[in-house]
Amino acid sequence: MKKTLLALAVLITLSSIGCSNPHTPAGHEGYVYEEPRIFGKGGFRGAVEGPGNYGVSLWRNKVINIDMRPQTYREDFKILAKDDLNVSFRFEAIIRIEPKSVEKIVQQYSGQDWYKRFIQEPFRAFVRNAIQQYTSRELKTKREEIAEEVRGNLRNYVKDTPFTLVKLVVGNIDYPDVVAKAVENKLAAQQLLEEKETQKEIAIKDAEIKIEEAKGIAEAQKIINSTLTVNYLQHEAIQAQLKMASSPNHTTVYIPSGPNGIPLVKTVP
Repeated sequence: MKKTLLALAVLITLSSIGCSNPHTPAGHEGYVYEEPRIFGKGGFRGAVEGPGNYGVSLWRNKVINIDMRPQTYREDFKILAKDDLNVSFRFEAIIRIEPKSVEKIVQQYSGQDWYKRFIQEPFRAFVRNAIQQYTSRELKTKREEIAEEVRGNLRNYVKDTPFTLVKLVVGNIDYPDVVAKAVENKLAAQQLLEEKETQKEIAIKDAEIKIEEAKGIAEAQKIINSTLTVNYLQHEAIQAQLKMASSPNHTTVYIPSGPNGIPLVKTVP
């Protein structure tokens, strides 16, 4: 009877305390801690590398699982550039946590809120400081310089911590609608100007071609005029008469009117 009562008392005690077996999924590290009810010291009990379990315990153990895989953190900005123009853009930072650092992450860096509590605001401050050095026109051409400055500052900030900056890039840079429209109009005007320049070049080429054609015609006329002598014209006239006289359908009668039956050719001075 006494043994039965003792076993019953133990069962009642265990049920009041409760057993636990904290689990940590793959890619995570688990911070196991104790929440005592009747006895126990509480606090950190150990770490679990996922996937895995801490083990069944009579203590009231719980676990905080921290994702140790590299994560991408995106920050959207709308900041005044050096020329007081409001520019929108995005930064993306890939950050990972060093292995076997879950105890430090929870106790010193707010556990699962480590990014919001420790990195987010300094990261955004680094971006603002870098952007405000440039005018809105310079931002797109200085994108890599801006990224390099923010990258260096953030790496220095997380130095000697469990966090490592893997990569940082600047996303799209968007100007206000009025600026985008002005740029669009400028590009359209520039394209129209280029078309006009092309048309001008074509007109110049056409004029040059016409000039060359006129020079060719003038030169040809000059050559023809210099070769059209009286004797040459008379020779051509006789040849024409011979062709027409030999034609079976020829009905024209030629009456020689010049010396030796050759047509007269009169030159006009």
